Amino acid sequence: MALNASYWEQRYCAQDTGWDLGRVSTPLKTYIDGLTDFDQKILIPGAGNGHEAIYLHNKGFRQVYVLDWSSSALSNIQQECLNFPKEHLICSDFFEHQQQYDLILEQTFFCALTPDLRPQYAAHMAFLLKPKGRLVGLLFDAPLNNDVPPFG
Repeated sequence: MALNASYWEQRYCAQDTGWDLGRVSTPLKTYIDGLTDFDQKILIPGAGNGHEAIYLHNKGFRQVYVLDWSSSALSNIQQECLNFPKEHLICSDFFEHQQQYDLILEQTFFCALTPDLRPQYAAHMAFLLKPKGRLVGLLFDAPLNNDVPPFG
């Protein structure tokens, strides 16, 4: 099984998204509620249905970007939040993305990557962050699966 754009698109088209809480996770909501710089440029990679992105946008953050392989997931964000800027919904491979950000929020993207990609993930996250930028997120502290996401 290849974890590529087709795989993720198929999962979103089939609404096979058991990891989706249907809302902003409590720890990230608490973190977001403490943010005061509404001008910072924020990326949420592998955001799926983008609950965090919509929450940020509705709180007044206007430089929120979502990066996902699934165009259906990005369409779901647009349908849920009609005034979310379409140009901030990026359908692309994370490892090819070249913009830089003040803040990157990690929700479920890390655990969707096979463990062999983790060194590349760390290096690319460092590249995507502006000087003094922050990577904030939720990570599992134990392996979950060996053959399909989430990998933990």
